[in-house]
Amino acid sequence: MWRLAGTSALRRLERLGWNPVRHPDRASGRMGDMTEIDGMGTERALCVLAENPSAMTLDGTNTWVIAEPDADEAVIVDPGPKDAKHLKRVLDTVEAQGRRIGLILLTHGHPDHSAGAGKLAGMAGGKVKVRALDPRHRLGDEGLSEGDVVTTGGLELRIMETPGHSHDSLTFWLPADGAVLTGDTVLGYGTTVLEGKLGDYLSSLERLRKFAADTEAATILPGHGPKLDDPIAALDYYLDHRRERLAQVEAAVAAGARTAREVVERVYADVDKSLWPAAEQSVQAQLDYLNGR
Repeated sequence: MWRLAGTSALRRLERLGWNPVRHPDRASGRMGDMTEIDGMGTERALCVLAENPSAMTLDGTNTWVIAEPDADEAVIVDPGPKDAKHLKRVLDTVEAQGRRIGLILLTHGHPDHSAGAGKLAGMAGGKVKVRALDPRHRLGDEGLSEGDVVTTGGLELRIMETPGHSHDSLTFWLPADGAVLTGDTVLGYGTTVLEGKLGDYLSSLERLRKFAADTEAATILPGHGPKLDDPIAALDYYLDHRRERLAQVEAAVAAGARTAREVVERVYADVDKSLWPAAEQSVQAQLDYLNGR
């Protein structure tokens, strides 16, 4: 079972209704309920699901429309791919609420989250800015970094830097709803692929675990998949999974594997080889961690 965890193979099985690591009982708290994703959210946050499902994007990218109940401006988090139909639906959703788009934020710069940002800003008219940690994905001269507070439309969104999935990954805290927007750092089911350093990712997870406990966070609003209404249990699962994976990699190295490819050939021997490149990327991050890099 652990050979599948953290790969797109697990995600494909999830889409068929079977997950070998998610307990079917919600009380177990490992992951959230598989509820309807499009239209889910909290009092202030509403999900508009992009039609870009794949093994790596799960059901599609979750675009979040966030606004105070009486505000005339909304903040968009992760506009998604550059797909005219999706972007129009995001804009129509905001306008149906009697609002306009005041600001666009990115949890990170991967195209399934960011590619539509510039186009959506243009569709919204005016001078809508796109703020991100990485300057390459900004529209305007204002970025995002640790400790920033976004107040557009009377909102309070607090910014945390949580690298690991990518170097520029951010998490947004919406205190009024007790909601943590995690981008791809924590998904609604399955686990994420790493392109950054595993040490950074583990630190980010541990920080989020402590933060969720200290703030009594009510829900995680991820970049893909359903929301998670037991944040601490979800983060515990993510941390446990990474420890299990590290143990597997260490065992493979002890058995003679020297490269990421050789580890994958041992650990993922019963997984479709088309999925090995994504697994190899995560395994390399684990080998670097074990080697102190």
